[in-house]
Amino acid sequence: MKLLSRQFFYPPFFLLIILFLVTGCTTSSYKQTDEGVTIRISDANGIEAHSIRLQIIDDNIVHVSAIPGKRFSTEESLITVPGLKLSQAYEVTEDDTEVVLTTQTMQVQVNKQNGVIRFLDKNGLTLLAEKEGGGKSFNPIEVEDTQGYTLHQLFESPDDEAFYGLGQHQSDEFNYKGKNETLFQYNTKVSIPFIISNKNYGILWDNYSLSRFGDPRDYVQLDQFNLYDKNGEEGAISATYEGRGQTVKRRESTLNYEDLVLIKNFPERFDLNGSKVTWEGEIEAKKSGTHRFHLRYAGYTTVYVNNQVVVKERWRTAWNPNDYKFSVHLEAGKRVPLRVEWEPDGGESFISLKALDPVPEKDQNRLSLWSEMGNQIDYYFIRGENMDEVISGYRTVTGKSQVMPKWAMGFWQSRERYRTQDELLETLREFRERGIPIDNIVQDWSYWPVDAWGDHEFDSERFPDPQEMVDSVHAMNARIMISVWPKFYITTNNYKAFDENGWMYQQAVKDSIRDWIYPGYIGSFYDAYAVGARKLFWEQLEEKLYPFGFDAWWMDASEPNIRDNTSIEYRKLLQGPTALGPSTKYFNAYSLVNAESIYKGQRGVDPNKRVFLLTRSGFAGIQRYSTAIWSGDIGTRWEDMKAQISAGLNFALSGIPYWTMDIGGFCVEKRYERAQRMYEMTGVENEDLKEWRELNVRWHQFAAFVPLFRSHGQFPYREMFHIAPDHHPAYQSMFYYNQLRYRLMPYIYSLASMTWFKDYTLMRALVMDFPNEPVVNDISDQYMFGPAFMVCPVYEYGARSREVYFPGTEGWYHLYSGRFVESGQSATVEAPYERIPLFVRPGSIIPMGPEITYCDEKQPALITLFIYGGRDGKFTLYEDDGISYGYEKDHYATIPFSYDNESKTVVIGKREGTFEGMLQERVFNVVLVTPEQPVTLSLDSEPTGIWINYTGEEITLSLR
Repeated sequence: MKLLSRQFFYPPFFLLIILFLVTGCTTSSYKQTDEGVTIRISDANGIEAHSIRLQIIDDNIVHVSAIPGKRFSTEESLITVPGLKLSQAYEVTEDDTEVVLTTQTMQVQVNKQNGVIRFLDKNGLTLLAEKEGGGKSFNPIEVEDTQGYTLHQLFESPDDEAFYGLGQHQSDEFNYKGKNETLFQYNTKVSIPFIISNKNYGILWDNYSLSRFGDPRDYVQLDQFNLYDKNGEEGAISATYEGRGQTVKRRESTLNYEDLVLIKNFPERFDLNGSKVTWEGEIEAKKSGTHRFHLRYAGYTTVYVNNQVVVKERWRTAWNPNDYKFSVHLEAGKRVPLRVEWEPDGGESFISLKALDPVPEKDQNRLSLWSEMGNQIDYYFIRGENMDEVISGYRTVTGKSQVMPKWAMGFWQSRERYRTQDELLETLREFRERGIPIDNIVQDWSYWPVDAWGDHEFDSERFPDPQEMVDSVHAMNARIMISVWPKFYITTNNYKAFDENGWMYQQAVKDSIRDWIYPGYIGSFYDAYAVGARKLFWEQLEEKLYPFGFDAWWMDASEPNIRDNTSIEYRKLLQGPTALGPSTKYFNAYSLVNAESIYKGQRGVDPNKRVFLLTRSGFAGIQRYSTAIWSGDIGTRWEDMKAQISAGLNFALSGIPYWTMDIGGFCVEKRYERAQRMYEMTGVENEDLKEWRELNVRWHQFAAFVPLFRSHGQFPYREMFHIAPDHHPAYQSMFYYNQLRYRLMPYIYSLASMTWFKDYTLMRALVMDFPNEPVVNDISDQYMFGPAFMVCPVYEYGARSREVYFPGTEGWYHLYSGRFVESGQSATVEAPYERIPLFVRPGSIIPMGPEITYCDEKQPALITLFIYGGRDGKFTLYEDDGISYGYEKDHYATIPFSYDNESKTVVIGKREGTFEGMLQERVFNVVLVTPEQPVTLSLDSEPTGIWINYTGEEITLSLR
């Protein structure tokens, strides 16, 4: 591999960052046109220093652009919905100090002296303000003859503010106030440049380059500290490598082996496989304060600072290392012990430890957004009365989320991988024979001939009849998703079709990078930023795969991940230049344009069939392409399971509603593989297998209450009947939650419809529904699933209880027993092996359907309508055909329910709308749950209630 460096040009007269801290300005002017209001800020000599443009989208959304000089970029945004219209419904006023834009709900004030922007509500309360004195900075940059700016934007932030969003990341951080996050795409890391505040506003940062929230500096090597080895000698720490009869001791001043180039610096001829490595000594800070550390690791890693564990043992596979962050307070001049214990994952493994020295607390706590390259500062300020309204504003700018096919809300079974079509069909057949609810099965990668990645052909020996395979899946009343990569071997016809148009990234080919498929093949990824390339990508799928009748598309490695474990700079070379410009500028948006290819392609040829895409990476706006994201190739560890809770919540708070994960984790510790093989040979359930089964049970329980319910991973196989025999409590629990998910399908599909009609969020951090309780700002391990359920995953091995905070004032109901618990307290609740703690909010109205094994098995002619008393409540049942875009043309039906707590009266409202195949009549069994009248949930029998025949007309029913 040849590693090249990226050359940047900084004109000498621009080396000084332009900071807008101008004072003593004497003139200012603004100009109002159909394109918005432009304000010129001049310096004390009357020379224009920079320009600000404000464009009102609606009463709650303003687009802010800023640039040195006068000329704003005319490039169309990839993030915003095409044809986004500007509003002219605002007023502009000016006085000696400010230009003010006023809408019905807010004001935007621009200081005429220094360009500082403030956003206020209609009552004059400040919602957000730039850093006092000036918050915008630009640093000219030139890459591949393209000029732009490195950009930095700073806002003030009060102490009680909390920040969420930014996509999904794996350090298990939730509230980002005072924290740092680097935004780039990586397997398990999905970066979305959207931040939402508990103060009910959001910032959509319209930039595609590598970006940072928080401290804009890059992490620095350990030699920033005064280092001492274990013998007290200054200048380095001690490193001891032990394994296979070898011992190597040396002094090292950095711990930096994080990519394929840097691992060459390990001791020569030392075999990492099976080894143990220890770095130990002391570090002495040069500044007092909070030092923020960044750990990258593959293998088993534990970190101690000052003889305290600061990173409890973590593990990740070598080909997909993980990142973790931690903070330590250090005093300048005080030596503190440091110890890192590492067991590499095989003979090629990765580890690094870096840090940032302290910055003043006020600076660390500001809202800071930095991007490596862009034309100008571009962001959308979005306000609302609550966080739901802010997310609605985000979707106004970036596009509506689609109503997913109904079958997508059912269970997904996947595996890395079904090696033959018989394996796939036998697996689905086993589900049907056992009566386990399932809607979707997945064909993962490598169904093609070994040397033909990208030609979309099936290996005829392993998949002799793809049409028969797809037809058989459909005959078993299921759907099938197929994996498609944007990757092509250079020998394939599809590669050649792209290449002859200049639509293939060339660096991997020039460097003769061979992939991991024996004996190693050369290929690369197509340039999805080219319009013609996107069209060709779909045309190839339409020709080779779509005719078989595949129902969904799995867009793997869409970061794009051309090669694992390379530096950021080399990644830029591998994925560029793009058709739009240098990859430095377009580093993060590949998955967005790649998803556009299939969504527009399929809707173009089959306009009434709902598209479903699952992709490993995402970007702002991807929800408009009927795309769900999964959290990538995470590890089979308890800490990974816990991290998915905060990852999923922040992803939902990034404005994209459909998210999922690999139940049980993807990359498997060897001890679990050995335990499963031992069981298959002997029938013995050893301690590791017990833990494996419990991990999968707890993950399955959690996953039943995320937007998409999906099992996937490497060996051991993830089908529940392979995880445990049917008499085992692990199997029985997983079966139960599949059944429960399907009984809740009327509720869940109604939530899915709300993502389109109300810009709703299914997986909801408590801060969304209980915004007046500061304690929930940092609760990342329990959440709401829709308006009714509070989900409390269990993420510790052997735990049979957990702590739960009960927000609100009306109390909560245990789902299973109906028992009532008071609000405003934390309590230890039972969490037996077979059950996850689930609670229902008073005022909830939950429609439960009949027992089914796939979504369309039968129409819900009987719906059990659970009413949880203690508060007034509303819910609307939504129904349509589940597969078409008829909902875009009002082909759907709704039935509203309301409950008045004082009178104990429920109203089943008049049905509105219609669609082909709609059920004309049904029965509701109305069941009231109160503290005095708890109801036990049973999936095997119908609870006692009041049965009502419903024909579409309003019915009022007293439950006294």
